[in-house]
Amino acid sequence: MLRVTDFSNSILTDITFNLKDGENLIILGSNGAGKSTLAKVLCGISYSDSVELFTKELHHLSAKNRAELINYIPPKLEIFDEYISLKEFLELGRLYSKLTVEDSLELLGLKGLENKACITLSSGEQQLTMLASALLHNAKLTIFDEPTANLDPQKTLKVAKILAGDKIKSRIIITHDLNLAHKLAYKILYMSDGKIEFFGENREFFADSNLEKFFGLSLKRIDKYFVVNL
Repeated sequence: MLRVTDFSNSILTDITFNLKDGENLIILGSNGAGKSTLAKVLCGISYSDSVELFTKELHHLSAKNRAELINYIPPKLEIFDEYISLKEFLELGRLYSKLTVEDSLELLGLKGLENKACITLSSGEQQLTMLASALLHNAKLTIFDEPTANLDPQKTLKVAKILAGDKIKSRIIITHDLNLAHKLAYKILYMSDGKIEFFGENREFFADSNLEKFFGLSLKRIDKYFVVNL
């Protein structure tokens, strides 16, 4: 499904990994590790001749074909018109999904906000708006950059259920939320200083020896949950 071979630029160094059909991925790492830079390379926002997507070289794909195969959801809502309403924004983003805009509003608890300008939505509502747009785009592979940032626990649970469900075909999730990463049980790619320090199975990454290696004494496990060791 996705193959990256020996990619380097000014931020990333020797990035090599691959995902098979049906595999999903969590990308972890500290601030500045290169996670978002890697995401932009994977979806063609930043040029690369080292990325193969669904057996096709990414840099040879037309914009239309690339949109069918991959979608990137940034960590912050970006709009080109300060007057655009939530409904208008979602209608523009609906490409390959059988869901209607109304379906997505209902699913994410945004009903009643459809006529509000996107710029007036709260940070949490904007986060849910981006997830709704991903559902309506319905690319074969979607990259989510911090999809649970700015969400209260109730909304985080709602988003986690969608990310774990079957409404999104395949996904790569960039997050700092170790509890979400552990719960979803996807493969893990851990980055540091622009390099891959770990790529493998979820249970292997969350072994105590690995957690100590990457997080030192800053992390504490309590039952099945991970908290900052204050």
